[in-house]
Amino acid sequence: MKTLDDLLGEGVSGRRVLVRADLNVPFEKDSDPRVISDDGRIRAVLPTIVALRDAGARVIVMSHLGRPKGAPDPAFTLAPVAERLRELLGSAVVYAEDTVGPGAETAVAALEDGHVLLLENLRFNEGETSKDEAARQAFAAKLAAFADVYVGDGFGAVHRKHASVYDVPALLPHYAGGLVQREVEVLKKVTSPEKPYVVVLGGSKVSDKLAVIEALLPQVDKLLIGGGMCFTFLKAQGHEVGKSLLQDEMVDTCRDLLARAGDRIVLPVDVVAASSFAADADHDVVPADGIPADRLGLDIGPESVALFSGEIAKAKTVFWNGPMGVFELAPFAAGTRGVAEAITKVDGFTVVGGGDSAAAVRTLGLDEAAFGHISTGGGASLEYLEGKTLPGIAALEK
Repeated sequence: MKTLDDLLGEGVSGRRVLVRADLNVPFEKDSDPRVISDDGRIRAVLPTIVALRDAGARVIVMSHLGRPKGAPDPAFTLAPVAERLRELLGSAVVYAEDTVGPGAETAVAALEDGHVLLLENLRFNEGETSKDEAARQAFAAKLAAFADVYVGDGFGAVHRKHASVYDVPALLPHYAGGLVQREVEVLKKVTSPEKPYVVVLGGSKVSDKLAVIEALLPQVDKLLIGGGMCFTFLKAQGHEVGKSLLQDEMVDTCRDLLARAGDRIVLPVDVVAASSFAADADHDVVPADGIPADRLGLDIGPESVALFSGEIAKAKTVFWNGPMGVFELAPFAAGTRGVAEAITKVDGFTVVGGGDSAAAVRTLGLDEAAFGHISTGGGASLEYLEGKTLPGIAALEK
């Protein structure tokens, strides 16, 4: 891949540079006006935007937000993101209220050297995510017409074969932004890890992580499983899990994985079980093989944290994807916090694999600098580790 440094070396002053970022940030629930709850993805792309702006480029930023249905939807506008981008850049950001329409065309034509423009949500246009190649390419052509150069820096979207990720690079000279370059370098390092190699997986469903578990099992020394997905594994061991999240159709698969993995898969030995899914629910710590029939597990317990932390302490490489519990609710955040703190103490290389894990680090107020790398793309990270070809990376490598 050609990189941002290559582009800056060629010179960008006066050139229109189209930057595909991932500004798909979360918002505080029921906030009005909408308030961004975690601006980590905006901050992650700032170095690329600043480098281009300061070199005199006319920077045109594009991104998706949420899952609108191919048409404008006020619930998914990038207007709050534009405001936050202005604050973080400390300079003006022009905001176009459409993506490839008259507003965007006028804004692009008026853009000056060293200025930044943010287009409206890419997914307000059906062509962005269309499975019809002609429709996707037609939309890509409209985007490409705005620019002289393309920079791919939206790592959280590189596993999607979307117009702005896959088709636009084919129409313009293209370069990997600093964020994408760093993400790929880190993940390559994790695919050839220094041993012992410990992977921590959480999240809700085994089915979501099955492919990555299969891919990682031959490589890992220990695979620590928490979150909602652990209850399907516990069921596979013959334990009752009460009202906990359970994928009945995956129990046999988990039983097979446990048989093949032996002691390499480590499960919780205790859990925090609650009467309901609520912050004020009655809850207590119970053995993992003794969850009451009328309760559901919402976090791993203190003995599990100690067990997991002990395995993490032995590692030279750690990859973590998925919280250990419902960290958004204070009574069920201790498991995620304990495991995260253990990872910060590792004498080796550590990667937080994006998504909810990255959000947990910031929500719990942990020091981001204490982790080796915090990825901006959970899904993209997992697919990379599965060995899949990521369309957005393939497009930049052509």
